[in-house]
Amino acid sequence: MQSNKHYDISVVIPLFNEEESLPELHTWIRKVVSEHQYSTQIIMIDDGSTDTSWAVIEDLKQKDEDLVGVKFRRNYGKSAGLYVGFENAEGDVVITMDADLQDSPEEIPELFDMIKNQGFDLVSGWKQKRFDPLSKTIPTKLFNAATRKISGVKLNDFNCGLKAYRKAVIKTIEVYGEMHRYIPVMANWAGFKNIGEKIVQHQERKYGVTKFGLERFINGFLDLMSITFISKFGKRPMHFFGTLGTIIFGMAMCFLLYIGIDKIFFNTAAQKLADRTEFQVALIFLVIGVQLFITGFIAEMIARNKVDRNNYHLEKIIK
Repeated sequence: MQSNKHYDISVVIPLFNEEESLPELHTWIRKVVSEHQYSTQIIMIDDGSTDTSWAVIEDLKQKDEDLVGVKFRRNYGKSAGLYVGFENAEGDVVITMDADLQDSPEEIPELFDMIKNQGFDLVSGWKQKRFDPLSKTIPTKLFNAATRKISGVKLNDFNCGLKAYRKAVIKTIEVYGEMHRYIPVMANWAGFKNIGEKIVQHQERKYGVTKFGLERFINGFLDLMSITFISKFGKRPMHFFGTLGTIIFGMAMCFLLYIGIDKIFFNTAAQKLADRTEFQVALIFLVIGVQLFITGFIAEMIARNKVDRNNYHLEKIIK
C-alpha cells in the first residue's frame, strides 16, 4: 500500500495485546512530531492480539489519516510485524519502537537528526539504565556481549526496540523468523557500515506484562549462528563445508600415517592396526570429512540454482 504523500518519518510499531497503551502512545508521538513539524506516518501492526487492540487502532484511524493499521490473523512474532511495517513504510527515516510505552517518543527528533543530517545508516537505542529485573538484565548483557564478539558490530544493546533507519536499509534487508534483534548485523553485512548508537530513556512498564521469556535468549543465540552462516557463506557454502572437510580429512590421514609408520618401523609385533584406537579415530574422521565434502557439493548446487543467486545490493550506477 503506497500513497503519493511524502513523509519525513515512518514510525513502525509492532504490538500484541497493548490496548491500554496505544491511545497514549499515539497522542505522545503526534505531540512530539507536530512540535518539530515532521510529516509522519504511523504504522501499527497488530500481531494477532486477543484483546481489543485492533478496535483501538480502528478508532485511532478515524482521527488520523496518516495512520496505517495492519492486523494478523494469528500471532507470528515481532519479526513478521517489522517486515510488514517496513513494506508499508514511506518515510525518509524509519523509526521502530515498542508499543508498551517503555520507549519514549521524545527520542524521535534526535534519532531523525542522526539519520538525516549526521549521515548514519542505522542508529540503535541503548537502554543504559534499565527498569528490568536481574533475571532479564543479566542474560541480556551476556547475549549482547556474545553478539558483539561474533558479529563484529559494536553495539551495547541489540535488543532495544527503539531504532532509526535510513529508508534504503529497511528496503534492502529482509527480516524473518526471530531475526529482528539482528537487524544491525544484517544491515552491516548488506554494506550499511555507518551504524551508530544513542543512549535512550527506558521507562517502566505502565500497562500489561512483558511478552518475552528467557527462551528468547536461547533462540537468539541459534538465530545468530544461522544469520552468521547465511551472511558469510550463503552464496559459497563449499568454502565452509569444504574447509572443514579438508581439515578433518587431513587429520584422518595424519592418524593413518602415524600408525602405519609405527607399525612398519617400530612396533611390528604390536596389535593389529584395526584394533588400535588411533585407527578407529582415523576412520571416523575419514567418514566425517567425506560427509562434509558431500554436504558442501549439495549446498553448492542448491546455491547455484537459486533464482536470486546474483541478487546483489547496488548503491549507485553511473552510465
